[in-house]
Amino acid sequence: MDLFDKGDKKRKGGGFNILSGDSTDGHGGYGVGALTLDNMSPIIVDPEDNDAYVDMGALHARSEVEKRVKFSQNKEDVPDGRLYWMVWVTVDHKEGGKPFYTGVTACEMLIERGEKRIRKGYKSMPEHVNNMDKSLKGRIVVNNMDDHSKKILGAFLKGFNEEMWENSNEELHQALNIGDK
Repeated sequence: MDLFDKGDKKRKGGGFNILSGDSTDGHGGYGVGALTLDNMSPIIVDPEDNDAYVDMGALHARSEVEKRVKFSQNKEDVPDGRLYWMVWVTVDHKEGGKPFYTGVTACEMLIERGEKRIRKGYKSMPEHVNNMDKSLKGRIVVNNMDDHSKKILGAFLKGFNEEMWENSNEELHQALNIGDK
């Protein structure tokens, strides 16, 4: 007998919550201390097309490049896969209200080439979750990216909002190999 089975077909749980808005607005009830992703954006870096773009569907593993892909945790399953980088970018404000890129972390994805109905892909879900957490905590983790991809990401972040780029820490500028601000 399942203790949670109350005759419903679907189990309704109160486990992990991802909320938007301020979950600590004073009510002290359900959701206090829950994770909010309001200040995080997923950026897809496509080094083959020299492109980077925001795809909010990636927050729930539903980005355009992830659709119709069966993922494995073995790179060997995708021997000639197309490389993409899922980059988690968190924005915060410094004293005085100046916005800046505070956390930037990158995860590798390989997607099988071709127009099959269902393609094979590689990504490490634990790495994605851990890097989301690191980004939220203000860490910079892009050392796993190749230099070409770093330059694409750096140019995208700078072009997306130059003020946020200028206000960001020197660690981010150096990590993305962008010499001149």
